[in-house]
Amino acid sequence: MTKADWIAADWGTTNLRVWAMSNSGTVLDTASSADGMGNITRTDYAACLRKLVGDWITPQTPIVACGMVGSRQGWVEASYATVPCPALADNFARPDAPDLNVHVVPGIKQTDPADVMRGEETQIAGFLSLNPNWDGVICLPGTHTKWVHVSADEVVSFQTCMTGDLFAAISGHTVLKHSTGGDGWDADAFDAALGDTISRPEKLAAKLFALRAEGLLHGLSNDTARARLSGLLIGAEIAATKPYWLGQQVAIIGAGSLASLYLRALAAQSVSATQAQAERVTLAGLTAAYRKLKEATHG
Repeated sequence: MTKADWIAADWGTTNLRVWAMSNSGTVLDTASSADGMGNITRTDYAACLRKLVGDWITPQTPIVACGMVGSRQGWVEASYATVPCPALADNFARPDAPDLNVHVVPGIKQTDPADVMRGEETQIAGFLSLNPNWDGVICLPGTHTKWVHVSADEVVSFQTCMTGDLFAAISGHTVLKHSTGGDGWDADAFDAALGDTISRPEKLAAKLFALRAEGLLHGLSNDTARARLSGLLIGAEIAATKPYWLGQQVAIIGAGSLASLYLRALAAQSVSATQAQAERVTLAGLTAAYRKLKEATHG
């Protein structure tokens, strides 16, 4: 039976992932469930966690958690550190769970322009722990993509783009749902649309409806329309975030098709980005948080 020295937990909106860890940093076991913040209520958190880690721990075993578990709608609200600041603050939040030794990693806020992150700070900390003295911009693609300027091991500023949300809303809840269904792809169409909005982002709204019209009048396929929609939206994001990536060393945290699209989009602007695997940097960040917790506890 696995007995962990501590537990790492990544608690997002849709899923909970946990790792049984040794003090030396070895992963002893892992588990996951669909008990993300969006699927449970505040009174469910302790039971959902015990279900996955109960056999690994004692009531004293430290559990370090990041992500939406610390949001206002989560288990306990973990206060934000304010930029410029280290990726990991040491003011961990403690939920009311007497038989669980849980510590929730704080998020980061930016007051002007207003922005927040929760969960990404742990990935940033993990990336920096694996890449010492790295300065530049970290892009974290997702539903809400983050562009984060880091220097001297601090988060200096960041910007969030709701590109993933926009793609889901437009392709699923507007007239374009009839034109972008399926899961096919047209790489050339993506590249062309990307270039269109990077050079003329003000034409985005007009270009969007053209996808529907071309389908009706000229038989534009759903695969091509879907790729063009993605290219138009990511192109607008790349144009908006140019002050971040221009002339900077860039890293992309993520895997799969979405990260590949951002790599492709930046390459079209002659930016060669480094790619880091999300789970690896998340675990490295939680390990850094555990070490910080031990320092705060034991001096």
